[in-house]
Amino acid sequence: MGAWRRCNQCSQCPMRAPASRPPVSDMQPGCKGPPPPAPRPAPDARAKQVLKEAVEAVVNSFAKHTQGYGRVNVVEALQEFWQMKHARGAELRNGALVIYESVPASSPPYVCYVTLPGGSCFGSFQNCPTKAEARRSAAKIALMNSVFNEHPSRRISDDFIEKAVAEARASFKGDPEEADNPNTGIGAFRFMLEANKGRTMLEFQELMTVFQLLHWNGSLKAMRERQCSRQEVVAHYSNRALDDDMRSQMALDWLAREHENQGALSRELGLAERELQAARLAGRELRFPKEKKDILMLAHSQLSGGT
Repeated sequence: MGAWRRCNQCSQCPMRAPASRPPVSDMQPGCKGPPPPAPRPAPDARAKQVLKEAVEAVVNSFAKHTQGYGRVNVVEALQEFWQMKHARGAELRNGALVIYESVPASSPPYVCYVTLPGGSCFGSFQNCPTKAEARRSAAKIALMNSVFNEHPSRRISDDFIEKAVAEARASFKGDPEEADNPNTGIGAFRFMLEANKGRTMLEFQELMTVFQLLHWNGSLKAMRERQCSRQEVVAHYSNRALDDDMRSQMALDWLAREHENQGALSRELGLAERELQAARLAGRELRFPKEKKDILMLAHSQLSGGT
C-alpha cells in the first residue's frame, strides 16, 4: 500500500495538511470531504416563504388572544374583527361586511379576493388547490393587515399628515408653500388627509383608490383643463362611492381610446393583469390594480359585444 497523503478537502479530517502547506488535490481514502452547500432559495421563493411565515404568525397570535389555542377559522375571524371595530364606533360607510370574490376557473390554482370595510382589497397569495383554500388564503393576508392596521402609526394624525406631506413634497420636489394651497396636487393631498383625520389607512383606502383611478384614467387632467380647482374635485369625490356608475364611465373612456388607437385597450389590460398578479402573490393591497383590471375588462366586454 502506498503512503497516504494529507487531505485538504475537509476541516475535520485528522489528515488535513497545515494551512501553510500548498493544497494537495487528491482525496484521502475514507475522507469524503465537506458536504456540498445547500442551495439557496431564489429571491422570489424566499420572499414568498417569509410572507407565508409572517401571515401564519399573525393568524396564530390572533387565535391565541381571542379564541385560545387551536386552529382558527380565518374567514370567521376576519368578519368578527371588523364587526368588533364597527361596534366600537369605527366609521364604515358600508357597514362591517367583508366581501369575497372568487375568480371563475375550472382547475387550480384558484384565486379569491376579499374586500374589507373601508375599501381595501387583498387576494390569495398562495397557489391554492381548492376554492375553499383560496378563500382562506385571502382571509389570512387580510386579517394580518387588519391587525397591523391597528398600530398607532397607521392612524391619520397631525404627525402622520406632516410626515406624509413632507414625503410627497420631496418625491415631487415641490415648493414648501404648495402644501397649504388646495389648488396644488400636494395641497389637495393634505386636504384629503385632514378630512379623514382619525381614520386608519385601510379605512382611507377607497377614497385614495378613487383619486388613483381618476389620475390613471385621465379624468383629473380633463377636469383641470376645464379649470376645476383641485379643492372642488376633492370635495366632490370625497363623498362619491366607487360604484358601478363610476366604473362604467371609465370603461367608456377606454372604449373611446380604443377607437382612436386600436390595440390600446388590450395592451393596458395585459399590463393591468400582470401588475395585479404580481401584487397579489406578494401579499400587497390590491384595490387600485384590481379596479383597473375590472374597468378594462368591462370595456373589453362592451367592445366585443359591439363588434
